[in-house]
Amino acid sequence: MARKVAGFGEDDLRALAGARSFERGLGYLDAVSGLEVGDGSVTALVHGTDVYEVELALGEDDGLSGWCDCPYGQEGNFCKHCVAVGLTVLRRAKAIPGQRAAARARAGALEAWLTALSREELLALVREQIAEDRGLRRRLELRAAAARSDLGTVRDRILALVDPRPFARYGYVEYADAARYARQVAEAAGALRALTAGGQAAQAVGLAEEAIRVLGEAYGEIDDSDGVVGEAAGAVAEAHLEACESARPDPERLAEWLVGQVLGEDSGVMDLDPLDYAGVLGPSGLVRLRRLAAGARRRRPSGWAERYLMERLVKAEGDVDALVALYAQDLDPSGATHLRIAEELETAGRGDEALTWAERGLRDCAAETYVDGRLVDYVCARYANAGRSADVVGVRRDRFRIERSLAAYQQLRSAAQAVECWQAERVAALAVLREDTRRERSGWYGGPVLIDALLDDGDVDAAWREATGLADDRQWEQLAGLSRESHPAEALAVYLRLAERLKEPTGDRAYERLAGLLLGARDCHRVLGTQEAFTGYLAGLRAELKRRRKLMSILDRHGL
Repeated sequence: MARKVAGFGEDDLRALAGARSFERGLGYLDAVSGLEVGDGSVTALVHGTDVYEVELALGEDDGLSGWCDCPYGQEGNFCKHCVAVGLTVLRRAKAIPGQRAAARARAGALEAWLTALSREELLALVREQIAEDRGLRRRLELRAAAARSDLGTVRDRILALVDPRPFARYGYVEYADAARYARQVAEAAGALRALTAGGQAAQAVGLAEEAIRVLGEAYGEIDDSDGVVGEAAGAVAEAHLEACESARPDPERLAEWLVGQVLGEDSGVMDLDPLDYAGVLGPSGLVRLRRLAAGARRRRPSGWAERYLMERLVKAEGDVDALVALYAQDLDPSGATHLRIAEELETAGRGDEALTWAERGLRDCAAETYVDGRLVDYVCARYANAGRSADVVGVRRDRFRIERSLAAYQQLRSAAQAVECWQAERVAALAVLREDTRRERSGWYGGPVLIDALLDDGDVDAAWREATGLADDRQWEQLAGLSRESHPAEALAVYLRLAERLKEPTGDRAYERLAGLLLGARDCHRVLGTQEAFTGYLAGLRAELKRRRKLMSILDRHGL
């Protein structure tokens, strides 16, 4: 369901959908059909790649919200189809209040008519609907079987509902069939809840576990791109929890089942959380759960699921020292685990120990090129709060000397400027980067970090001195952009050289970049007072590339 806003107009549709979806929705106005106005909602069909069903909720106080069964809409977005229906409603705004009033009247009349029917007449009506609607018949048959405790029929029907084979035409459930399968799985979840409500909770527990097993085995062969099967499977898991809360099965046996689900190969569809069952497990079940998790962790210490389960249980127990000891068994070389320990300790009010762990992380990872930046920020923030500004500079300096990145240079500069020692730090930092250029140590985008650092400092003169033979095209373009007024001739030479390289590539991106270079060249000619030379150059370029109509239109748009 999309988020709601107050009011309902074109601006509200644009705010809900975003500019791109709103503009695309304009193209679907003629694709809307079957508009039906209810008391509090509007439904319609929109014909696109497929035929999609749209529902808009017209809340008096909460404003507008929308739902669509297209893939984008099922992710919770207010899609272009919702926009199209919303615009259609706005086009018919004068008629909507009357149609809503008529819908209320129809609903009231229907309720009054049903209330006045005799038992025999209602039965006849239900039988008529059963004959026409196979889905309704199956649902009612299942409810009837549950009501008379016909567990054999209930079991067969529930397992049939979660069986993916009728939908697996080629050995797997395709995307186009996933939604229909998901509806059956959701129907099975409803049957399990009905069984629990009818006093058959213990039987519902066993049937839910069978259904979960089938779903787990099948999920790897389902294209559930929209997550509809996973959502329906979650409803089955919720039905299992409800049944357990009512039936109170053996807690130790339940603990064993839960661990098997969490650590099993087919656990992806359910995402069960054993702690949701804490009230059912009770003390003995939780003890069994912890022992099983610890045993699984010992047998497979590198297993992600085993580690996560153990961490989850220990954290829930509130034993910070046990949690720290668990984390400490597997310290990540990036320092991320040290940071988690520090944050847990700080949350527990043990700030000094937290900082000690964070500092240990910096020491343990001192030689690593990559260290989790959040750990470095954590330590620096605590130093700054304690008035240890010089230590902040020291941390940033150490990280810069290992990373040699522009980001590390910027962080060092910020820290050093705060204590007015940047000039000395800058000399040393630039010396490190110059040494890197001699060793051909490239920056992230190809050019040396030295050039990026000088450009970031705004030291254009130094950047020009260092750039020859070192800078890459990105850096040359950035340098020229900073030098149009101060070094127009040098900047012009850069723009023309880069423009020559873009004569061959095609496509909007290349054309837009070429236009940007030409705009820069024009500015340089303006500063030099040689606008006529630019006019001649541009005329020659346009003549040379005149067959590229898209390029010509882009140049026209930029006034070139």
